[in-house]
Amino acid sequence: MKIRTSIAAAGAAVVLAGTGAVLLPAVASAHSTTHTLKFTAVTLKSANFSKTAFGSAEKDVNSAGKIIGFDVINVQVDPTTHKPSGGVTLSLNGGFMYGSLKFTNNPVIHGTVTGGTGTFKGATGTITGNQNQAGTRTAVTITYTTP
Repeated sequence: MKIRTSIAAAGAAVVLAGTGAVLLPAVASAHSTTHTLKFTAVTLKSANFSKTAFGSAEKDVNSAGKIIGFDVINVQVDPTTHKPSGGVTLSLNGGFMYGSLKFTNNPVIHGTVTGGTGTFKGATGTITGNQNQAGTRTAVTITYTTP
């Protein structure tokens, strides 16, 4: 009987130790860092792919006018509601950042950060943009966290 009790106690200790090993890294990685990225996206080229789809390539510059990256936007317009939405990929120092966009109140654009590569892997957050009258420049603010 004592052997069974010892085996059961040892088994319980292993299970608890294993659970602790799983929980400790989760707690340790729960600390995320919040970043804010502000830039102006300047349209380089855009194209209509169809009546309900278009794309745009832009250079992203900081407040000093220095290029900090490039982005590509792909937009689909819902033929029923006429509401545009789409995706964006930014190429920045450290990797790619991905996002989804909703064009709700022209010229204001809202979106979410959906991930990325390199330093942006697992990133989440918000995207806000405000286009100029001509639609050639967009003031962008991205607030994101990384694990």
